[in-house]
Amino acid sequence: MERIGEKLKTLRLRHSLTTRQLAEYLGTTNSQISRIENGLRQPSGDLIVRIADFFDSSLDKLMRDELDLD
Repeated sequence: MERIGEKLKTLRLRHSLTTRQLAEYLGTTNSQISRIENGLRQPSGDLIVRIADFFDSSLDKLMRDELDLD
């Protein structure tokens, strides 16, 4: 799950969202999104599910480093 921050940033940018906008949609803080994207923090299981739901992505693709996003 080392690539989850990279994948989150990719998804956010594909949808033209700022970290603040994404945080608002996910019910978290801008700083938490930034820390996750920069590899300084791992998201909770609950947040990973919300991310997958929001971006209509599978949990496997978010969590498994060997899988790339479509």
